[in-house]
Amino acid sequence: AAAEAEVRLLLQEARESIEAARSYRRELQQRLRGLHQAREQIKESATLTRDVLEQHFSDLKGTLKKLLDERLMSLLQEVDVIEQESIKPLDECQKLIEHGVSTADDLLREGESAVDGDVGTQNEKLCNFTKKALHIQLDSLPEVPSLVDVPCLSAQLDDCLLTILKNQIFRHGTVASRPPVQLEEFVEKPGGILVRWCKVDDDFIPQDYRLQYRKSTASHFEDVYVGSETEFIVLHIDPNVDYQFRVCARGDGRQEWSPWSVPQIGRTTLVPHEWTTGLEGYSLSSRRNIALRNDSQSCGVLYSKAPTYFCGQTLTFRQTVGQPDRRDSLGVCVEQRNGYDSLQRDKAVCISTNGAVFVNGKEMTNQLPAVTSGSTVTFDMEVVQLGPCSNEGGNFKLRVTISSNNREVVFDWVLDQCCGSLYFGCSFSYPGWKVLVF
Repeated sequence: AAAEAEVRLLLQEARESIEAARSYRRELQQRLRGLHQAREQIKESATLTRDVLEQHFSDLKGTLKKLLDERLMSLLQEVDVIEQESIKPLDECQKLIEHGVSTADDLLREGESAVDGDVGTQNEKLCNFTKKALHIQLDSLPEVPSLVDVPCLSAQLDDCLLTILKNQIFRHGTVASRPPVQLEEFVEKPGGILVRWCKVDDDFIPQDYRLQYRKSTASHFEDVYVGSETEFIVLHIDPNVDYQFRVCARGDGRQEWSPWSVPQIGRTTLVPHEWTTGLEGYSLSSRRNIALRNDSQSCGVLYSKAPTYFCGQTLTFRQTVGQPDRRDSLGVCVEQRNGYDSLQRDKAVCISTNGAVFVNGKEMTNQLPAVTSGSTVTFDMEVVQLGPCSNEGGNFKLRVTISSNNREVVFDWVLDQCCGSLYFGCSFSYPGWKVLVF
């Protein structure tokens, strides 16, 4: 018996050692995969960085050559203009002198003919020649500018430009091994993802952030947010589809953006919130997440297509305002009920456009600011008491927080049934109201 016990103990120890060895091997394999991913990230980012540097400096050389060619052409044109403007008066003076030489030649020939002519006609020829010579004013000569008075073109080239360019080029561009901001968290939203990021370089002072995303099957990223906040809700996200995100930052007083963070994958499993179609008083956007109160005289409550709001989530309404009415409402309810013109009824909580809060049709003493254009109204709920699902009443309690214009009210909403999900809805008496839900 003692021998069998010892064997069983040894077997148990052996099994534990085998399991420890398997766990150790799994951990080592996981770390090998991590090393492989790290190596691939280094290689891929290095290849991308080389491509970016080569393309940038190729573009830079092309731009510099174009600018130098344009400057050369401008200087050559300036030389042409100065040359033409300076030679023009000389050409005019030359024409005047050449005309004078021609006139003098004619006069010389006439004078020589008069002197050497026949005696009978010599007197008349000499008289005519003398009058002509006096009329020409042989003592008047055109002014010819001296060499010191005419332009002498030269090129003035400052060699310090090469020194300045050399210093600027040697300081142009840097290679960073780690971006100053990184993606921090992804939070699922109905039809969207809340993306949060943080600064990881203590010496970096950010001015703006730039968030991009793409479907994992797409080839190009696109901008989705540029601003000073460190989080953003990306809407119009297809559920159960992987998206890649990356973020960069721009330093205080700088124009260029920092290197991109390591791309990370985010997804949402929550279907997007949608308004139900077919209610005459409302027009919907193509994605059915925006409802517009139209000019129809028909009234009623516009509900969500399905009970897509769950406790623990944040339901957000963003609206453009129209003419308010005390029966207007934005809120959530247990069930859809036709025949009502407002959510100010039983089994519903809502806020009116004037800021009044209603719970099961009763107005609370606490009031929020009136709804304004572009502001958001949010609903947050959590279960604080859960009893057996029955019709006896008072077994299900939700703690509700409604926020609007930086103010909030908190209260307990008692229901007589368990509610795993809720509908949302809105009602407006007058046209012009537009509500985005997410």
